[in-house]
Order: sequence, then structure tokens, then C-alpha cells
Amino acid sequence: MTKKTVSFLISGRGSNFTAVARSIQQGKINARIGVVISSNPDAGGIARAEKMGLECVVVNRKEFTSSEDFEREIIKALVLHRTDLVVAAGFMIILSARFIRQFPSRIINIHPSLLPAFPGKDAQQQALDHGVKIAGCTCHFIDEGTDTGPIIAQSSVPVEEGETRLSLSKKILKEEHRILAETVRLYCEDRITVEGRHVHISKSQRRSNFFRKPLSVIWK
Repeated sequence: MTKKTVSFLISGRGSNFTAVARSIQQGKINARIGVVISSNPDAGGIARAEKMGLECVVVNRKEFTSSEDFEREIIKALVLHRTDLVVAAGFMIILSARFIRQFPSRIINIHPSLLPAFPGKDAQQQALDHGVKIAGCTCHFIDEGTDTGPIIAQSSVPVEEGETRLSLSKKILKEEHRILAETVRLYCEDRITVEGRHVHISKSQRRSNFFRKPLSVIWK
């Protein structure tokens, strides 16, 4: 099976990106790493990427007068590295509908709640404020809404008495690392298909037409 190229979008410390990249480098995921793109020149994930010997490009949102120019620069880097799958791993900028349409069902995100509950910012605190007994994380395809794309995988954690935002975040983060890496593995084995809002995971590794269209389009 030809290896797919996985690239990452980051803005912060990069722990989720690191978990997936390590799995690729260790041969647990049949893929190659394209490029790590950071929207923040001070992101901790940049040092992590460099330590792992990965190419990292900073596309600083503050240096662009428009979001369109900012996104166009990101797309150029993704296409240059022949990216098959884009992983938004702690990317703190909402992608436009125009960007997403360039990569239909080829951008995945990890969110620290059991979607559709608690979308948006500070999902862990939202869960605590709501008094839930079970929290968790969701890996999903990015669509044109906010945390509304088709759900690929989820994992739950118990919310204990006296739980804090920090303690809950730590528990959820461990599961984020696990299911994000698993999702990337399944994608790279051509085992994921999407029908409407429903994501199907194949038990076999037979190829699907869903993955045969390359990422090669840049808007003009």
C-alpha cells in the first residue's frame, strides 16, 4: 500500500501532533510526515517538530492583512508537500469554508468533548459547569461549521467529585492522543468512508474510491 502523506496544523504546545508523528516514525502508522505548519511563531510544537527532525513552517496570522492570504499560504505548503491528510492538532484558528472546500473530508480535528455536546472553546470547563458525569473527546472531519463535522471516533472519561478543569483536561488529553493516532492509522489504511453524517470503519484494508482524489487544488 502506498504511504499517504500526513501534514499538521498547530498553534500551541503540539502534544497531539507529537503523539501522531511518533506513531508514524515508529512504523505504527503506514504514512509519511509532510510538513508541520504553525500559526504561532512562539508555539511549543515548533521545537518538538524540530527535535523530531521534521520540517516546520511558520505562517503567522498576524503578518497577513486578510484571512484569505493567510490560508492561501498554508495551502501552498500543504500542496508542495503532496499532503493527503491534514491533521488540525490544537490549531486555534477557524478555517474558512473556502479552505475546507479545497480538502473535502481530508481535514480531521480532535476536540476535548463528546460532540455534539460542548463545541467551541473551553469544552472541559463547559462540561464541568454543566455537571456531566462523563466527559471525553471526539475526532471528527472538519466541515464548514464549528465542531460539527462527521464523527470518526470518541472516547469517554469519568468526571469525579471535585474534578477541576486541569485534572479533567489531563485525563481527556491521554484519550485525545490515543484516538487521534488511531484515526490517522485507519485513514492511512483506507478504512474510513463517509456517507452524509455517518462515518464507516471497514474491517478490511480494501481500497476505497473515497481516498483516490489527491490534494492538488489551490484557489486562484
